[in-house]
Amino acid sequence: MLKVHRCSVEWNPSAVVALATSADGSQVAAARADGTLEIWLVSPGSVGWHCQLIIHGDPNSRVSSMVWCRSGLRGGSPLGRLFSASIDGSVSEWDVFDLRQKTVLDSIGFSIWQIAAEPRTDLQLNVKQEIMSYENGRASPSLDSGVDEVGNSESEDFDDNEDAVVLHEDHDAENTRLAIACDDGCLRIYSISDDEELTYRKTFPRVSGRMLSVTWSPDASRIYSGSSDGFIRCWDAKLAHEMYRITVGLGGLASGIDLCIWSLIVLRCGTIVSADSSGTVQFWDSQFGTLLQAHSYHKGDVNALAASPSHNRVFSAGSDGQVILYKLSSDSTGTSDGNFIPEAIKKWIYVGHVRVHTHDVRALTVAVPISHEDLPSDEKVKRPRGREKPLEFSYHKWAHLGVPMLISAGDDTKLFAYSAKDFTKFSPHDICPAPQRMPMQLVHKTVFNQTPLLLVQSSHWLDIYCVRLNNGAVSDFSPGPSSGLATKDLVARIKCKAPRKIVCSTISSSGTSFAYSDHAKPNLFELKRSKLDRGAWTVSKRQLPRELPYAHCMVFSSDSSRLLLAGHDRKIYNRHMYLIALCIFRREDADISLCLVEHIQEMVDVGSTELVHAFTPCRKDESEELPPSEPPITKMFTSADGQWLAAINCFGDMYIFNLETLRQHWFISRLDGSSVTAGGFTPRNSNIFIISTSSNQVYALDVEAKQLGEWSMKHTFTLPRRYQEFPGEVIGLSFQPSSSSSSVIVYSPRAMCLIDFGMPVDRDEDAELETIHELTSRKLHGNGVLKRKLKVNELEGKPGGRKNFEFCAFRDPVLFVEHLSKNSLLVIDKPWTQVVHSLDTHPVHRHIFGT
Repeated sequence: MLKVHRCSVEWNPSAVVALATSADGSQVAAARADGTLEIWLVSPGSVGWHCQLIIHGDPNSRVSSMVWCRSGLRGGSPLGRLFSASIDGSVSEWDVFDLRQKTVLDSIGFSIWQIAAEPRTDLQLNVKQEIMSYENGRASPSLDSGVDEVGNSESEDFDDNEDAVVLHEDHDAENTRLAIACDDGCLRIYSISDDEELTYRKTFPRVSGRMLSVTWSPDASRIYSGSSDGFIRCWDAKLAHEMYRITVGLGGLASGIDLCIWSLIVLRCGTIVSADSSGTVQFWDSQFGTLLQAHSYHKGDVNALAASPSHNRVFSAGSDGQVILYKLSSDSTGTSDGNFIPEAIKKWIYVGHVRVHTHDVRALTVAVPISHEDLPSDEKVKRPRGREKPLEFSYHKWAHLGVPMLISAGDDTKLFAYSAKDFTKFSPHDICPAPQRMPMQLVHKTVFNQTPLLLVQSSHWLDIYCVRLNNGAVSDFSPGPSSGLATKDLVARIKCKAPRKIVCSTISSSGTSFAYSDHAKPNLFELKRSKLDRGAWTVSKRQLPRELPYAHCMVFSSDSSRLLLAGHDRKIYNRHMYLIALCIFRREDADISLCLVEHIQEMVDVGSTELVHAFTPCRKDESEELPPSEPPITKMFTSADGQWLAAINCFGDMYIFNLETLRQHWFISRLDGSSVTAGGFTPRNSNIFIISTSSNQVYALDVEAKQLGEWSMKHTFTLPRRYQEFPGEVIGLSFQPSSSSSSVIVYSPRAMCLIDFGMPVDRDEDAELETIHELTSRKLHGNGVLKRKLKVNELEGKPGGRKNFEFCAFRDPVLFVEHLSKNSLLVIDKPWTQVVHSLDTHPVHRHIFGT
């Protein structure tokens, strides 16, 4: 029987303030208020989204806007280059290869509200659209003959190539231009060159209010800006003079100098869309500056706008938590009798809204899945009927290759994906059920009387807890208090220097050493327990060489004798440690069960470390002596016998090193083009390395033989469909601490699955098998209470009835799962309602009918 011990930790994710989509539409960047940037892989079908990269930026530089523009004229990455503007007036570029934020424009002295990149085509030609004669929303049929009429069905869509364009080569535009809307009322233009320079070009005349929003016309000949005085201004991009202005308050709910234009977009059909602080979304004719339609369905400021790739659908989001869809519709007027010709009237109509965010929605973007993780149609299997339709089931019905999807994010720290085509038909998909999950590590049998220690990494400090098991352990996930089932006592809290942020951390298996790295340097500590007073803990700081670079990842060897660091210089450093450090701490107060390291009075370090070897990850054995050229290492795992080190870069390539011979043993290119989400060496056989990928595949690699393990050769490509539909991104593996066990628990924030590599893989033909989606659906539709409780001891199975790939759904978002012993499991979770109440901003007030 597997006993589960639950506990909770302090968890405060940060709000999402900006979104941007890569040039090829395959990735989405999310900037958070604490300076962190996340890169998400856009995923279709049943496969969950994967957070590929996390870059820890400057926490004091709050991002206000973000743009992902194409690389220079001489090619470059298909993703393009990612830039962000900050409230402090600086512009930064985010290097997704070196995982760092670099300032390309120092503060200009004024806050930057928004940046917009000049639109470019793949051929680096400017697209100049033919100006069609629109009068009060009417378009001549002769000019519009190539456009199919839009019916009343929401599923109907325009052809992406519906707009007739003429290509004109622009010899003057050598570099992509950035338009920057500044707080002083000025619009400034900078250019981006291939040599990573941001060059000043010109400043447009100052306006009376703050410049809050900016966008380019599709042919890049005009720039449109919105300001805090209630005007939309059209500028000549080349001559930098104002062509005309629009008074936004005429069609909205408010007018005057206090009206703020928060967002602008220009469509290929020549329509300007504006979003303002009165809750109004308005559509304007860009040729004459006249109002076409105005919609005031928002109950607060409209913060963001986005358009589908075909530009016949527009989405808006605001401070009321709503995301609203507007669709371009055409009606015919007149008669065909006599000399009258029917005319098509273009109208933007309100379709519907979706409200899944509990707080303000700050950003919208549109992405197009291009990955090949969706299963072919012939592999679809019949599913057992249920009384209720699974809610989670709808995602892979609309998320397919090449089908645009809308992504929203805001103050509730969540990201949601919607079908851009069938917006109101399907439920939004929760991309990250556990945003900004803190890295954790549990060591079982420490030198402190075999007491388990838990290391929890926050942004600015490390917490080390002593985990104590209570007799009140439960063996299911039925509703109940999350505290009291497992007790954790805070042993030490180590804070890094402000404003630095902790990038990575680790603790040794013995519990005597732990380390972390910020953006300045790595830091090593030793943990001791007083022999006289068992309630007193002491922490001493070890001295590391000054030339050691800061690390993206670090791990201790299994015997705690070596610390391995993956430096930002793309090398892996291997150091021996001699634990002879001595320090003097102020002893903890008798009434407080914790020791804060910032209260240290005096510290003396007489320890030493020795550099053993510096590995250079490479694709070929003979290139190990060459300068580092591989992407940075973000994950590392060591085997129980201390022989192997597995290092994984941010894109999923794996490097296996032999710690005995100090040489690279094997290179494995990313499997199926997918990233590695979790991994680990099995306790039963130190030569077997288990990994889980972003395509929901599990591989067993025989590192000594440099090949797939026997289990993977038989089963990897025939995994049960229910596992390939694993809800949420796999975030970890947990092995039983037993040399005789062949099972592993694979878990995500939503569920966990038991895989036994010693058992055959069950197929999905068994109609009695209840899928994880049905369990999740019952949970969601039953006020959080499962009608049938799936007990964890069912994972061990009944005599003679045990099946492989058994699932268990979680009630609350789970942050960490790890075995405490062969028969006990530690699960760290937290109800999302508690997380929402702890956020800095208040939820959007919703009136309950009848109250």
